Amino acid sequence: MITTQQNNLAQWSFTSGQTYADPFNDIILDIDITNQTGHTQRIPAYWAGGNTWSVRYASPQTGTYTYQSICSDTNNPDLHSQTGQIEITPYTGNHPLYKHGPLKVSDNKRHLQHHDDTPFFWYGDTWWMALCDRLTWPANFQTLTEDRKNKNFTVIQFVAGLYPDMSEFDTRGKNAVGFSWEPNFERINPAFFDQADQRVFHLLHQGLIPCVLGCWGYYLHWLGAEKMKQHWRYLIARWGALPVTWCLAGEGSMPYYLSKTKDEDRADLKTGWTDIARYVRETDPYHHPLTIHPSVSARDTVDDPSVLNYDMLQTGHGDRQSIPNTIKRITKAYTTEPTMPVFNSEVCYEGIGEACRQEVQRFMFWICMLNGACGHTYGANGIWQVNTKEKPFGPSPHGRSWGNTPWQDAMQLPGSAQLGICKAFLERYNWWQIEPHPEWVENHATTEKVFAPYAGGIGKTMRFVFLPSGVWNTTLTQLETDVSYHAFLFDPITGNTHDIGDVSPTPENTWKLPTTLPIFQDWVLVLEAQ
Repeated sequence: MITTQQNNLAQWSFTSGQTYADPFNDIILDIDITNQTGHTQRIPAYWAGGNTWSVRYASPQTGTYTYQSICSDTNNPDLHSQTGQIEITPYTGNHPLYKHGPLKVSDNKRHLQHHDDTPFFWYGDTWWMALCDRLTWPANFQTLTEDRKNKNFTVIQFVAGLYPDMSEFDTRGKNAVGFSWEPNFERINPAFFDQADQRVFHLLHQGLIPCVLGCWGYYLHWLGAEKMKQHWRYLIARWGALPVTWCLAGEGSMPYYLSKTKDEDRADLKTGWTDIARYVRETDPYHHPLTIHPSVSARDTVDDPSVLNYDMLQTGHGDRQSIPNTIKRITKAYTTEPTMPVFNSEVCYEGIGEACRQEVQRFMFWICMLNGACGHTYGANGIWQVNTKEKPFGPSPHGRSWGNTPWQDAMQLPGSAQLGICKAFLERYNWWQIEPHPEWVENHATTEKVFAPYAGGIGKTMRFVFLPSGVWNTTLTQLETDVSYHAFLFDPITGNTHDIGDVSPTPENTWKLPTTLPIFQDWVLVLEAQ
């Protein structure tokens, strides 16, 4: 009998007395797990190296489960038709990920939430190359994790070994035991993922959900569809029992940097990733939320948006010049059918191009959150590629480096802490109910006029108005006649508040901000219903 608690991992292994020449490619092992009501899940097992296959399983439901192994070699009694029981007992701890369970999409398709319906605020950080040996284990990885936990991050986005900005088997993609795949993509390297497990489990222990990107998009051409399905099956078998979320690929439809046939590659990748998305949905018994990291929008990176559960955006790295596109893309994503949770998963890495500093980070956060996003992903130049002082990442295939700032310095850039303060402030309220309301403020921002007020909130409950630096004269409109509001200013840099007082609307149901802002910077005007 295998025993574990709700949402906690149960793991066991099967060892074959028969030796196979190529066990990863020769053997497929699944486990059928049936609960007391007769419902069966098919759980893929992963090759652990040698003659051993391992199974990981978790469930949010208590009870006694039975299992039976299904092996492609039905004549191997060590792997085929092995049976047993799993006892899932009530969870008794206080860890939020195991207390509330894995993520799913809310009923209204506007945000993510845990299995027990607790809303989940996505505040992500971008560690694309977090599994490589430039970020050493345990010291460096745990240092960065602790910093991000203390700054209120909830998600870490990383790539499962097949990294961007390099060709296949570039030595910069190795960890302490090598690459994620053997040369020529012959078979997976279990030892690489044994090392990766240490990092993934540490993130979860610290309350950070891994957003696992299978690879960068152009690897689909190098592996081919069948190898890519093997790759994704392995990730599902290895990490599917954990509270993770899936991202098919980074910049899914972007051709390799030096491709001579980019238009053809782009169309082929879009179709290919749509097929892989269907495979992942069919193979993942836990139905984790699935998306794809885009060059623009996730739903535009596949042929059929219905294969995705949530929409990621990438809106530029051009400092303030990226603001109009950010407004355009977040507004379009929020209003496009089918409805999905949406957030900006890559915009203006802090410090990239000697720009995109903390005031731009705050600007992007607030305009996204007040235009329909259910969270936000931050990124720091130097962390995503894991520069070290001794070994910066160096040039991309196009010949240029994105910068040599060491990750230890990038970790201290002020934007990450300031966005964490803003997230904590919104969590004081029912943030998941916030909707865009540009009509609530005069002269509201547009893509042509970005340095203007942005408004959103919860009807008859809350109003938030983001005031970019220099925006002083602000008039709110359409105030409800049956609601009394109290107003204050929120400082998105420090988290301090400045009380204004009760709101007294005009007969036209408008109200003008009666005070000069304390400091020449951006502010958030807040109206709370009394």
